[in-house]
Amino acid sequence: MSGTESTAGHTARGACVMDYGDAALEYASLCQAAGVLDLSARGRLCVLGADHVAFLHGQVTNDVKGLEAGQGCYTALTDNKGRMQADFHVWRLAGELLLDTEPGLGTVVAARLEQFTVAADVQVADAAPHFGLVSVQGPAAAEVLRACGLPTPALLRSEAHEHARLGGLYVMGHARTGTAGFDVFVPVATLEEVRDTLTGAASSAGGGPCGWSALELARIEAGIPRFGADMDGATLPPEAGIETRAVSFRKGCYVGQEVLNRIQSRGHVNRRLCRLQVEGGAPPVPGDRLHLEGRDLGWITSAATIPGKGVLALGYVARAHVTPGAALRVGQSSEAVAAVLGVA
Repeated sequence: MSGTESTAGHTARGACVMDYGDAALEYASLCQAAGVLDLSARGRLCVLGADHVAFLHGQVTNDVKGLEAGQGCYTALTDNKGRMQADFHVWRLAGELLLDTEPGLGTVVAARLEQFTVAADVQVADAAPHFGLVSVQGPAAAEVLRACGLPTPALLRSEAHEHARLGGLYVMGHARTGTAGFDVFVPVATLEEVRDTLTGAASSAGGGPCGWSALELARIEAGIPRFGADMDGATLPPEAGIETRAVSFRKGCYVGQEVLNRIQSRGHVNRRLCRLQVEGGAPPVPGDRLHLEGRDLGWITSAATIPGKGVLALGYVARAHVTPGAALRVGQSSEAVAAVLGVA
């Protein structure tokens, strides 16, 4: 994201609308009905060429070769120490792979991949100028898509998805908030029309348009980590709890594999990302340290005041204290106490 600005009467973060006037109401739409989000600020890359599947399979932590056409998975890029450089979803389409990255990470992922394309018949192309992304999230998401005549591809398992194509649209089963959801990749020429149609159907189902702020509330409540907030270049995938979704321990070589396999065989890491309930004092902010009896035991990565549920946060906690109910102080002078709810 590149700062905050006002666009068409809405508070926007780069190209992402932060809210449509009432983030709490939009959060309720995501939890109780369906919210429609324009996520076109996210990165979109296509990997093409005769070697595109084998090439990407050898670069990422998850099993790309095992995907059938129409399926996708969540994966990561790691360095030779097993630490994350990016995460993204990859979808196997006809003759190409589509990558969906965090905002601003498309160029980072493309640069990393292009370092290794020298001996392979592979091209990495930026799809963002050609396709936008509209996401429908919430328990009524399938109802919204059906009302618009769109297919509702199922989530196949926790780490794999399927997609369906209708005309120029690609519809992916992708729950971004822990309930139900779909991503619709739309040619930019029809993006506004498709977004408005989906928004109208969502409003009829008791939901409506949602911005980034509501999505963050739902994400934090669900304990879903986000690269750039809860994960960065110092994070090992098992520390963030994403190894069951993003890492295959049965596949062949990729950068960082030896380290991650060694952690898997050892059985633990020294810290884990946890869901936290915070009470007392001022709401925490990312970077606030967690401590107990003078010992530094971790830090807050994301925090939000959730309507009706108080202050919830995500943060890293030392392994010995990753126990539901464990209480940690937030900051040296704060009265806030963070209780561990469980791992993310």
